[in-house]
Parts: sequence; C-alpha cells; structure tokens
Amino acid sequence: MTTALKPVGLDFLELEVTAGCQLACTHCLSSSSPQGTHGVMTLADWRMLITDAAALGIERIQLIGGEPTIYPHWRELVDLALSLGRQVEVYSNLYKVLPLAWAVFERPRVSLATSYYSDDPAEHDTITTRPGSYQRTRANIAEVVRRGIPLRAGIVDILPGQRIKEARAELVGMGVRRIQTDRVRAVGRAAETSATPSVTELCGRCGDRRAAVLPDGSLSLCVLSRFMPVLNVRDHRLADIVGSPEWFAAVERIPVRAVVPCQPDDSNDCDPSRQEACTPKYDE
Repeated sequence: MTTALKPVGLDFLELEVTAGCQLACTHCLSSSSPQGTHGVMTLADWRMLITDAAALGIERIQLIGGEPTIYPHWRELVDLALSLGRQVEVYSNLYKVLPLAWAVFERPRVSLATSYYSDDPAEHDTITTRPGSYQRTRANIAEVVRRGIPLRAGIVDILPGQRIKEARAELVGMGVRRIQTDRVRAVGRAAETSATPSVTELCGRCGDRRAAVLPDGSLSLCVLSRFMPVLNVRDHRLADIVGSPEWFAAVERIPVRAVVPCQPDDSNDCDPSRQEACTPKYDE
C-alpha cells in the first residue's frame, strides 16, 4: 500500500456498525430495515479501527446504523473509545431503549443524536413505516432530556406539507435545544432509481475532517457518499487509507460548496443560520 501523500486531519469518524433497524424509513440512506445485517466487520475489526482512529488523533467517534444499539457489541465499542479518551455519539432512533443502554448514554463524553419527523403521529409513522414509532421515540426523547443526556435532533423534510415547524416546536417544548433540518437526499432507499446516486446529493463537506466506515469495511468520505467508497479497512489500515491517492481522488469528486465555509461547533455541524448542514440529516 502506498503511504499517505500528506497527513489529513480527521476529527470525526462515523462507524456504521449495522444495517439492521426496527424501522424502515422511506428516506433511509443505508436502506436499513429489520432484515438488515451487521455486515462482515467483526468485533476485532471494529476494535482495531477505533484504536487506529485514536492513534490518528480522531477525537469523535459516532456509532450509527441502522440502529447501532441492536449491534450486539455496541457497548464494548463505546467502552473502548472512551478508554482511549475519545468522545462518542450514538445516533439512535430512540425507538426502544433498554435499561443497559441508559447506563451507557449517561456516561461522561457520551452524547446522543436522533431523527424526528412530525408532531403528527400518523405522519411520523408513515415515514418510519412503523406504527407506534412516534409515541415511543417521543417518550424516549423526553427521558433523554430528563436525564440530562446531551442530545441533538434532526428533522428531514420528506413529505409534501410535512409538519416540520410543528415538529421543531414540539422538540423545543420537550427541552431539546439542538435541532436542525435537511432536505431528503437521494441516496439509499430515497434514490429514485437503482443507478448510482449523483455527487450533487452531497453537501460538499464529505472528507472534510470526517470519514465513515460501512458494515462491509468500506471507507467513504461520509455515510452519504457510501456509493463512492475509497478502500476497505479490512484490507488496509486506516492510516494508510486516509490521505492516500485513492482518498484524494474521492475528495476531488466532491462538489465545491458555493456558500461560506462551515463554522462547526462541537457537534461537527455547520453554522445553521448560514447554510445547509454538513452532516447527512442536518441543516437549519
């Protein structure tokens, strides 16, 4: 493997530990569902990846899916990342939270992210395709706030006339303060055809201090750019991929943002008052 051309400073690594999920949202970028699998990455593979990420100085690790808490070893991965001094975000649908999960969520340097779609139960459940998902997610968001666990919420604009403003107001009423919205991106289940998605669906920040690893070990510039993988962490160490010729070739394909540069806060999001957010499900 060719060594990196130059150091590339990453501070955020998304680990898509499973394609399994209790829901099957109509816009899901990974086409997750109850039939989704955990992929071919083993626990040892994920552990090595987190160790390599810490060695590269990557500060923040995100567990995402699918629903990451249905991956049987997710708590072990959180433990490892915390033991290496990393911050951990768990991107959960908050549909079902087991008692053991609450204990993890409440640990120092752990935060949560979730998605919310409407204050209308029927509309929310239409998007998730799971009856009752609104009530369960809403109740667990309220419990997250009650416990003082750091939380950010994202609303994706999917349906005509969707109650976006009302959903935001409901979240604010529950005590959620970090709320962003984004348009639906034609990736995964949201893609209209089976053809490869267009790079125009990307926000323009993929590979900008961030990267993602998918359940098959493919490394991409973010979870949205999954259709243009760089190399595979099962075949190459993370340090050899990031900054490699293949990495820079992928970065060259990302469209240049036509807006002011991102001014990320500690969640790695853009300044929401200025532009679309940099993460797949966020702008405001």
